[in-house]
Parts: sequence; C-alpha cells; structure tokens
Amino acid sequence: MEAFVKPRVAAGARTLEARFYNARDVLEQERERIFAREWICVGRLEQLERAGDYFLAEIAGESLIVTRGKDDRVRVFYNVCRHRGTRICTEPSGRFAGAIQCPYHAWTYALNGTLQSARMMGDVSGFDRADFPLHEAALATFEGFVFVNIAQEPQQLEQAFAPLIGRFARWHIAELRTARTIAYDVVCNWKLVFQNYSECYHCPLLHPQLDELSPSDSGRNDLTEGPFLGGYSELRRHGTSLTKTGTTARAPIGRINGDDVNRVYYYTIFPSLLLSLHPDYVMAHYVQPIAPNRTKIVCAWLFDAAEVAAPRFDPSDAVDFWDLTNRQDWRINEQTQLGTTSRAYTPGPYSDSEGLLAAFDRHYLAFMQE
Repeated sequence: MEAFVKPRVAAGARTLEARFYNARDVLEQERERIFAREWICVGRLEQLERAGDYFLAEIAGESLIVTRGKDDRVRVFYNVCRHRGTRICTEPSGRFAGAIQCPYHAWTYALNGTLQSARMMGDVSGFDRADFPLHEAALATFEGFVFVNIAQEPQQLEQAFAPLIGRFARWHIAELRTARTIAYDVVCNWKLVFQNYSECYHCPLLHPQLDELSPSDSGRNDLTEGPFLGGYSELRRHGTSLTKTGTTARAPIGRINGDDVNRVYYYTIFPSLLLSLHPDYVMAHYVQPIAPNRTKIVCAWLFDAAEVAAPRFDPSDAVDFWDLTNRQDWRINEQTQLGTTSRAYTPGPYSDSEGLLAAFDRHYLAFMQE
C-alpha cells in the first residue's frame, strides 16, 4: 500500500479550459468516452433484498433495470422491450411479481431476461422466443455497491479496481445499511463536484464547522494518480466524529481502530462515486451528469446494520452536519460554474493543496484524448 504524502502540484498545472465545463459537445463526448465505457456506481445491493426487487438507473442516456432474479443473481437489463422498443419500467423502484412485462403488448420476460411469452406471435413464421431476451449489460459488486458497465467488452471490475481491492476491508462496508439519502440537483458541471471534493483549500472559508473538527491542512494522500484519488484528514480531538456536536455515542464500525479512529478517509472513484470513510459511518455521493451545467447527486449515509435496526436509532447528527456542508459546497460550485461562462475566464494555477485536482484533470483528459 502506498505511503501517505502531503498534497503537491506540478509546476505550471492549471485548471481546465471553459469548454470542458460548458460545451454540450463535450458532455456528449464524455458520455461515449467515459460513462459508456467505465464502471458506474448505481446503488447498493441492499436495495435488492428479494427476488423481483428492482430499481432503475441511467448511464450515458440509457435507462437500465437492475433486479434480483429467482436464482438470487443480480442482473441489469436495458429498459427496452424487444418487440417495438417500448420502455418497460417507469417507476424508479419496486418489485416485479415474478416476471417483467411490457405495458404495450404484454411481452413478458422472466427475471433472468428470457422472453417467456409473446401474445399472438405463435403463428408468426420463424419467430422463436429464445431469440429475443432482454438486452443485458455487465454488472459487478464492490463493497456492497452495485456497478454497471454498458461497454461491449468491459474490463473486469476486479482488474479495473485493482488498487482498491481490500483497501477498505476494515470498514466492513458491504455489511453496512443505508439509513438516509438526500438527492441534490446542482447547477454545475459534474467535474466541479469531483474537484471540490478533492481539496480542503476552501474549507476554512466555506466550512467553519468542518474546520473546527478537522484541520484543513491535515490532508495526506496515498492514491495520487489515475482513476482513484484520495487519502485522509485528521480529527482534531481523539474519539470525536464529524457530526453537529462533534461527538458520537456510536462505536467504530467494522474493525476500525488505531489511527483510523482519528481519521476520515476521502476517495474519488472515477467517474461516479465519492466515498467518505468515517470511524462510525460511511458516506457515499453518487454523481450523475445531467447537462453541462447540471448534476444530480444522491448522498447516502451508511451505518452499522444492528444500529440502524435499533428502535431509537437516529442518524441526524451526521446527516445534518453533511447536509449543511454539501449545500455550502454546491453553492460555491454553482458560483464557479457561472464564472467559467465568462469571457474573462482563463485557466488559473492550482495550489499545492490542489494536487489531486491536477491528477483528476490528467486522467480525464487522457479519456478525452486531449
């Protein structure tokens, strides 16, 4: 495992050109070159506890059905009927009653995607139900998160995520349960969200409540190049937590002990997930670009399953703290978005505190062939 180092930036590193934040054709290129090729986080396995449970996801403009089959396997299908292309599901989540049925002509598919019945097609010459299963995309899981890849021949997730395999094992993330989610519609480019998350240069100015509990200059990084970036920041006082009171009665999750009790780890998982690992909870941001200047972000707070099930469990101390912090970030991200539309905007120099942003840009531009 890499050593943790203080953030640094190469001489001459500058922010991206304005078009990368504003141009429609850039977003279309991103959809094809990044989001249609990479592993995209769409949710958690806990959303699919029983056979027939499903939720919808959108990747690169494609609507997808993520569901658990009767064989307990989780699959992802394009939300497209094989008859005339009708979108099958419109509700964002639910449970299939044993099969998936198109609302137009009632073509009906098993939970494994095979076509079970097609009304009045039996006498059609050459028609064979076996030739018309739902189109399937690649699906894999990592630490309880569900990732989907719609590329024709995607790299195996285990290979793509090699630097992360085992890195978060001590938090037992797969065993945690989501206690609360908040969806945000942010008027800025998705890359500004990733970049803002990767530096605390702004924290004393925008997040005084965060800086009071975790010094902004304590950041150290162990992943400094490539698709996965991040490291830790320290807590000012031993045994505290990033909550509204700065304290917690919750025990550390998983096998967290030693230095980890006094740290919060922050990692970006390109291009769709921000992962924050606290001593007593985990926070995830699912990031989805909607337009050049619009991003949907769903923030989820995960806690020990037994605590979540307890009658008086209340996650609001952590949720309220980060909801405030999130909204502070979104507000300044929207101001940055507006600034990049100005004719006066030119790429500015990064500081040493923004080394991960320059690394993000390098990885991003390699995909965009710039």
